[in-house]
Amino acid sequence: MKQVTVPTLRVEAYAPLAGEAVVERIRALARPLVGLRVAHVNATAYGGGVVELLFPLVGLLNGVGIPTDWWVMEGTDAFFRVTKTAHNGLQGADVVIDGPMQETYREVNVANSRFDWDAYDVVVIHDPQPAALASLVEHRRGRWIWRCHIDLSRPNPGVWSWIRPYLTAYDGAIFSLAPYVQPDLSLPLVAIIPPSIDPLSEKNRDLDPAEVEAIVRRFGMDPRRPLVAQVSRFDPWKDPLGVVDAYRLVKREMPEVQLLLVGSMATDDPEGWTFYDRTLRHAGEDPDLFILANLHGINHREVNAFQRAADVIIQKSLREGFGLTVTEGLWKGRPVVGGNAGGIPIQVLDGQNGFLVESVEQCADRTQWLLQNPAERARMGGEGREHVRRHFLVTRDLEDHLQLLARLMAAPAAVEARTGLFVAN
Repeated sequence: MKQVTVPTLRVEAYAPLAGEAVVERIRALARPLVGLRVAHVNATAYGGGVVELLFPLVGLLNGVGIPTDWWVMEGTDAFFRVTKTAHNGLQGADVVIDGPMQETYREVNVANSRFDWDAYDVVVIHDPQPAALASLVEHRRGRWIWRCHIDLSRPNPGVWSWIRPYLTAYDGAIFSLAPYVQPDLSLPLVAIIPPSIDPLSEKNRDLDPAEVEAIVRRFGMDPRRPLVAQVSRFDPWKDPLGVVDAYRLVKREMPEVQLLLVGSMATDDPEGWTFYDRTLRHAGEDPDLFILANLHGINHREVNAFQRAADVIIQKSLREGFGLTVTEGLWKGRPVVGGNAGGIPIQVLDGQNGFLVESVEQCADRTQWLLQNPAERARMGGEGREHVRRHFLVTRDLEDHLQLLARLMAAPAAVEARTGLFVAN
């Protein structure tokens, strides 16, 4: 496995945004846990929501005195094709993990299991790729937690029955939403912890309006005309093709509108480039439709600028574990038109800070309404930022994790109830 270097972050720096009371609670929660050694393990150091979560969380855990490392498992192309299929199946796709695929999955996990796990008191394993590790490490000293970031509300039964035995080896699990907890997964501890964003990161910190305009112009967009944007992986569950169709409906009534689709290609997502090419073909030749990826020099600062330049953010997901790009858009004061799926409804409060939609036609209708009603658009954007400030900043995420660590270390192997740590209101 390969270690990811993460700079240490000071929780005090977040006080102006999260509040002094939050910082004091975090200090108090961390005090009894100082010196506890934690490892996080996932499948990539670049691209996707898990990476966005781990950088600030690991940095802040180190900052409050809990030594925390981040490791990335190594795998083959064949392995990542299997795990992408597993990811799709766990979100309900009609796929099969056959015998050879199961063997490929196990072989890579066996290779990654040869590691000094006893150096850590708590090991947190993220998503399906390294999920087998807990079952492969004998006589482990620490406590192990599986962190599921995907929409597990309606899994493919065959894929779920294949991976579930691996999960029973864990001391607990974390899910983003309560409906993702499967009734036949019996673990000592289950926590509900929605993801969060780092408001001080390059992707989310304030930018000078002049810089925002310069970046938008550099990539060919006109800052004087309406801009609609979706920022996400190029993935069928994110429905970029549906976003293009909705844009075309809006453009019939508002010829001046522009659409931007932008995403990064994660190293653990072999389908990304295939669906990127499919999106390009679906878009065709349209000078007002921009499709960008990291190969175009898109980094966090550019994404930040695009989200701030957009009049409306779309996240038309068909399945969505949580949707951090929704959080990012709301934080920047932009209303979001989001698919009524997964974690989007606890972020997008329909009619208050954006709209929830079920179809291309609804997406087009709500987007057009927002573009044509600038006062309501501004009001909704302000409500969205406040909703994120109260519920979805990394300080809340850190607080929830510290509570979980305390419960995990204090309880015997069989702890009592499944308890959610957070409920949005």
